[in-house]
Amino acid sequence: MASCERCGRSPLKGNARSHSNIKTIRRQKLNLQTKRVNGKKMLICANCLKSLNKPPRRKKK
Repeated sequence: MASCERCGRSPLKGNARSHSNIKTIRRQKLNLQTKRVNGKKMLICANCLKSLNKPPRRKKK
């Protein structure tokens, strides 16, 4: 099962509903990207990739 190597998120499970209200189990897969971080190839989700280059937030006083 593919998951993010940075945050550990994995695919979600849910139900797809038809017009007749029959449920079938479906999976919502992550948007995984292969990126080189600190010289290592990693599978990173797009959410982590967006926050990778941002400076850390400062605490309010």
